[in-house]
Amino acid sequence: MEENILVAVAWPYANGSIHLGQVAGCYLPADIFARFHRMKGNNVLMVSGSDSHGTPVTLTADNENVSPEEIATRYHDEFLDNWGRLGIEFDLFTSTRTANHEKVVHDIFLRLINQGCISKHEMRQPFCEIDNRFLADRYVEGTCPNCGDSGARGDQCDACGQTLDPSELLNRRCRICQKDSITTKSTEHFFLNLSQFQEPLLKWVSNQSHWKPNVKNFTSSFIENGLKDRPITRDIEWGVTLPIEGYESKRIYVWFEAVIGYLSASIEWAELNNREDDWKDWWENPAAKSYYFQGKDNIPFHTIIWPSILMAYGNLNLPFDVPANEYLNLEGSKISTSRNWAVWLNDYLDHFDPDSLRYVLASNMPENGDTDFSWNEYVRANNDELVATYGNLVHRVLIMIHKNFGGRISDIPDSATIENQLLDRTNTEFDEIAGLYSLAKFRLALQKIMAVAQSVNKYIDQEEPWKLVKTNPQQAQIVLSTCLAVINCIKIAIYPFLPFSSEKLNDILNLNTSVLDNGWNWDPKAMSEGHIINKPEPLFKKIDPDMIDEELDPTTRIS
Repeated sequence: MEENILVAVAWPYANGSIHLGQVAGCYLPADIFARFHRMKGNNVLMVSGSDSHGTPVTLTADNENVSPEEIATRYHDEFLDNWGRLGIEFDLFTSTRTANHEKVVHDIFLRLINQGCISKHEMRQPFCEIDNRFLADRYVEGTCPNCGDSGARGDQCDACGQTLDPSELLNRRCRICQKDSITTKSTEHFFLNLSQFQEPLLKWVSNQSHWKPNVKNFTSSFIENGLKDRPITRDIEWGVTLPIEGYESKRIYVWFEAVIGYLSASIEWAELNNREDDWKDWWENPAAKSYYFQGKDNIPFHTIIWPSILMAYGNLNLPFDVPANEYLNLEGSKISTSRNWAVWLNDYLDHFDPDSLRYVLASNMPENGDTDFSWNEYVRANNDELVATYGNLVHRVLIMIHKNFGGRISDIPDSATIENQLLDRTNTEFDEIAGLYSLAKFRLALQKIMAVAQSVNKYIDQEEPWKLVKTNPQQAQIVLSTCLAVINCIKIAIYPFLPFSSEKLNDILNLNTSVLDNGWNWDPKAMSEGHIINKPEPLFKKIDPDMIDEELDPTTRIS
């Protein structure tokens, strides 16, 4: 039975390029998950967009002496290019700058006021006496009161993941002038009454037995420590306006409006496709499931704040799962964009194949703990696993069939015991791989797929068809056709990880439908007696180990 699956993916700030930590954290796992469910025949809607109103955007604009709109447009276009080249297939990747997004944010804002879930309060807000302006959270820096890190911001400490209020920071300084010139002044703002949702949230979270332990434990602990009402407006000029007269100088703060983007993007997708009410199939249908793919620093925004907004609004589905990943480090150190200690996606794609990166990141995905990306490991995994285990298997089987039998496939008779046992085992493993995909256990799924490839390598080494072609060509053709049947299964199973090479292999196999159109269906007899494959080509390229020293040099193009 078809399911409606919403794949909601973190919105990147439109103030800088995407790095591999972000790809491994949420974008690649989301795409893998969406591709699998599309293959299963489920109704998938995968949405995200550029978070264009955050203070990171205005900070970058200030540094470059250009408008925030110019920065947001530049990086939004870059993101779209990145997704196309890496094979990240959104149904819609939009922006928080659209009129549709503002309309949806206004609707939710007004509904929550009417529901008594938003209230007005005077608050003391950071004000820089030197710059003569109120400071948004990210314009306030200082020491985290929870872990003591000196690089905390007014909205969050990256070191410990704790969300913060600027007033909580110690040793505060202004991000603009870098002086301890911050005082506080009174100003009126709107607050989300988050404390109202403490008990409903705790009850809801306690029932999410399918969540990752780190996500559930972090969320439960956060709620149990007590939820505080949070201001959702700021004295800034860049952002979504308030739908109330008398507050023209204020904007709805990004942490509130950006999460609404999942809903506004769904509505925009429906309108763009002339299916105006179809977004409700994912948001108002109680049988639909929504998965929010995030990095671990975004967990509270999607397990606490966004669910609170949804509860307050009413009649919209709460997240089914938030399969947040941990961090991907680089060469043993935490990725730092300020120190240019990162591998930038656009630079990578200028020089290397997308499927190679997708494989290496997926095989080392930080699903349950921080992992490390290193160029040595990248080269090893590409050359020794992707090329040697899978690529070489495919190529030598195709070459032997093409060379010795004109590319012609034979049937596998029922009397071929060993061959049919291999096909039966593969069918069982195919089902097990599907189960792992459904649970977002991508590393295990990829490991099992590669184990299938290893089993075929073992079988072909045991049967030695290169010798059989001289002594028993009929049996050699059966052996090679069996190998190709399993390879076709691997092609289907690995497609969510390696879409480009899987479709390339599909063309070589001379099959009539694309991998996606074929779906999550493997027929061992899809290529039966008389089927002829096309001329083989290698699927992957080995990487020269000499490139490692260049990429480890921080002055070179990628690192």
